[in-house]
Amino acid sequence: MKTIPLLLAVVFAIFGHGSTFSVPFFPNRHVPNGIDDLTAQQQQQNSHESFEQDQQVSYENDDNILYPFGEEQGDKVTPVGDDACSEQEHLDEVFKFFGKSYKCLYVCNNGVISFNTAVSQYTPDKFPLTDGQVFITPFWGDVDNELGGEVYYRETKDPAILQRITSDMAKHLPQLHYAAKWAYIATWHDVVFYGAAVKKRNTFQAVLTGDGYQYFVILNYKKIQWTTGTASEGDPNTGMGGTPAQAGFNSGDDTNYFNIPGSRTSEVLKITSTSNVHYPGRWIFQVDEFKAPGGCIFQAKFASEGVPFWKDSVCSSKCHCQNNKVTCVDEVCPAHSTCELSGSFYTCKTQIQVPEPQPEPEQQPEPGKTCV
Repeated sequence: MKTIPLLLAVVFAIFGHGSTFSVPFFPNRHVPNGIDDLTAQQQQQNSHESFEQDQQVSYENDDNILYPFGEEQGDKVTPVGDDACSEQEHLDEVFKFFGKSYKCLYVCNNGVISFNTAVSQYTPDKFPLTDGQVFITPFWGDVDNELGGEVYYRETKDPAILQRITSDMAKHLPQLHYAAKWAYIATWHDVVFYGAAVKKRNTFQAVLTGDGYQYFVILNYKKIQWTTGTASEGDPNTGMGGTPAQAGFNSGDDTNYFNIPGSRTSEVLKITSTSNVHYPGRWIFQVDEFKAPGGCIFQAKFASEGVPFWKDSVCSSKCHCQNNKVTCVDEVCPAHSTCELSGSFYTCKTQIQVPEPQPEPEQQPEPGKTCV
């Protein structure tokens, strides 16, 4: 169990009741000291003011990107607690992941769905993890739902949900002719990072689905406002810095794993604006035999179809993804450009050349006149 950072304790001690740091009202939920006697109206107003004062950039999509969730949908909720996980869930259907079949899983507050054991680790390690941990992570970061947010999950064969998944798959990947027969939906709703001194929140979702032959994971990102908790060396006022969140897949060996662009960098904050199916904030992967539609898997990372990139930090080798195959040639950045990280790979960014101002010519006195 992590301890509360000193800065956070000082904030609570100084501001107490009625400060703009107050946590929004959650019925039947534990709330931090100093706000439990506020009315719901006061708390909602304080929360609104806190967000208005927050000048940091956040990225958000509309509600349509998420599949229905919540207790009204029959969802269960993970325990309220730092680094907590659900009990082991026994599935009605087999889910195939990297060639293996699973019928049990855990949903963990820190943005992980795991198959063999629950994953309570809060700072994301770089993939691959070869210790046998098998998991899917839409956003592996240090969530503290004692400060705010809920994590919902359910297995479903609801015809309306399955039809919506089928329709979305037909829109994004029409060549597959996929018809969903089963789904498992986990949603992290308005979750706050550990050690937060501001009310930044993330909302994202992982959907596991299968038809008995093909198995997919759909990752939906509605709102991402933070990347790092303070126990991962993040800033309590921004939720940035330190070791940022990881997104992707790990099979437990050193061969089968995948990183979504931006993982473990500040670029993961922009995941709501990226996609491999031309739908910002949505990523879809076939996971029984791993495939990434819309591009190539190169060095366990995603390369978009037809978009050139450089594979190293000095930009000495330029690559292209074409027809699910990556080819590279020796080529450096052109003159007046720099090699910079962009997503999972590197790009050559042209530097704008500003001409130096030329001195004005000295004016000569007209003949017959003198200067005073």
